[in-house]
Amino acid sequence: MKTINIPQTLSIRKLKSNYQSKSLTPEALCMEIIKRSEGDKEFNIWITPPSMEFIQPYLDRLNDMDPEQTPLWGIPFAIKDNIDLADVPTTAGCAEFSYTPTEHATAVKRLIEAGAIPIGKTNLDQFATGLVGTRSPYGETQNALFPDLISGGSSSGSSVSVARGLAAFSLGTDTAGSGRVPAALNRLVGFKPSLGAWPVKGVVPACASLDCITVFANSFAEAMLVDEVVRGFEENDPWSRQVKRRTNALPEKILLLKDQPEFFGPFATQYKRAWEAAVDRIKGLSIPIQYIDGSYLSEAASILYDGPWVAERWADLGSFITSNEQAVFPVTETVLRNGANPDYDAASVYKAMHKLQAFKQKAHQQLNNAVLIMPTSGGTWTREQVRDNPIETNSKMGLYTNHCNLLDLCAIAVPGDDAAENLPFGITMFSSHVNEHLIFGLSALFLNGVRSPVNKTTTLVAVCGLHMRGYPLEKQMKEHGATFIREEKTAAKYKMVKLPSLPAKPGLIRTNDSGVSIELELWEMPLSQLGSFASLIPAPLGLGKVELENGTQVTGFVCEAVAAEEAEDISYTGGWRYL
Repeated sequence: MKTINIPQTLSIRKLKSNYQSKSLTPEALCMEIIKRSEGDKEFNIWITPPSMEFIQPYLDRLNDMDPEQTPLWGIPFAIKDNIDLADVPTTAGCAEFSYTPTEHATAVKRLIEAGAIPIGKTNLDQFATGLVGTRSPYGETQNALFPDLISGGSSSGSSVSVARGLAAFSLGTDTAGSGRVPAALNRLVGFKPSLGAWPVKGVVPACASLDCITVFANSFAEAMLVDEVVRGFEENDPWSRQVKRRTNALPEKILLLKDQPEFFGPFATQYKRAWEAAVDRIKGLSIPIQYIDGSYLSEAASILYDGPWVAERWADLGSFITSNEQAVFPVTETVLRNGANPDYDAASVYKAMHKLQAFKQKAHQQLNNAVLIMPTSGGTWTREQVRDNPIETNSKMGLYTNHCNLLDLCAIAVPGDDAAENLPFGITMFSSHVNEHLIFGLSALFLNGVRSPVNKTTTLVAVCGLHMRGYPLEKQMKEHGATFIREEKTAAKYKMVKLPSLPAKPGLIRTNDSGVSIELELWEMPLSQLGSFASLIPAPLGLGKVELENGTQVTGFVCEAVAAEEAEDISYTGGWRYL
């Protein structure tokens, strides 16, 4: 077996390709993860860290699974330690609360049945109460890119495990933003499905009526793959409901807030510029934009911690806290004890419910065939700043997230351009639970960097072989005035062959049968140079239309199907760079 250097970022697609080519085994990958985890101890990512003793039973299970029938075969994932994994303690960030479940949470069970390998239980803001990642007796989780800064929470360890290359994806939870804020602060995609779309059976409740399990991933496509596995009704989960996944689509309009968002913290200026750049990018998507008054969103959000909804947390955890003095992190106890406020009586709860219902109706009317976009966070903090002012700093982190579950919305946090070096910035797209497909479609469009208005003097050209950066024919691209735009992938409708030429070249062939997604590069070339460039391309190659992963079509290298008869099929590599 030939071996490869395992990339720092663990991509599901690339791992599956390497398994198929037998250049990597799940065992070798897990050993590398354990080694990396040892080197990252100071990040305080784990409560139950990766070990072969822990992982081996799941590796052994793979021998009885067909990789072609199990979409996550051999893919390592991390689990927030308020989600049950059978025979491993669930602490929720509190050792005195710990219990050992006898069965997996439903979401975990579905992932394991799909071939995924649980590798450890991750640190969190205790009892999932916090958005900063510092409220844990197991240590403050450091930001994956800028260790002096917060990681975001409460799903702190889950996000950093993916960002540090210790897992291909991870599970978090989200009640007020815990599955979105850490994604933004660590340059990840964080998907929060609609309430009930993913079963929450086996999750320690924060606010049971609002809790969601979420996924952190390195790409939109990989987050959606996890969604395909986990989504579905669970009859033994009282909060579960049927929320069917529909084909990705674009909204009729994008909603932005009339008022300028509030930016805060030591990097407020950089965050403001990053948001303005994101808005410019949004305007380039050629979808109508409507500006709305979002003040009711803040009013709805205030009900979560400054209103009677905090009593739901106290209902679940109050008896434990009162009978276990000094067991709970001090700031966490302060927050939770607010739920025992005598002003939060039954009448106040019903008043809040009625107010929320009006807000919910307004939000769903506005979001009919529309997507709302906001910053995921208006800033970040150093961990020292959070220690010095734990309540206010945490509260600021939820300015653009707390309303979501209260209003029965779905959300996806995606990276924008970094605010500064090693300082990620992200946006969140919201819609109603019946319109999840709209945030899926719009996220793919935003991340693929479509620009508008179209420059009619240039065209995009997709290249997949020797014309890519670092290869011998890159010079032809530059000689014809082309500029590299971004890395990209085709729709899963292609195969790639290795042509018997000197030097060897790839041929991209569209298939009628099921194909794969092939990695390529997009370059922008002056139209005046396209004819001259095309004249240099030898048969059986040529220029034609290539369908990208998001469904758009661009000019690119294609190959005559007849060439496949004498060529080696290398589709399993996922791209020429991985041959």
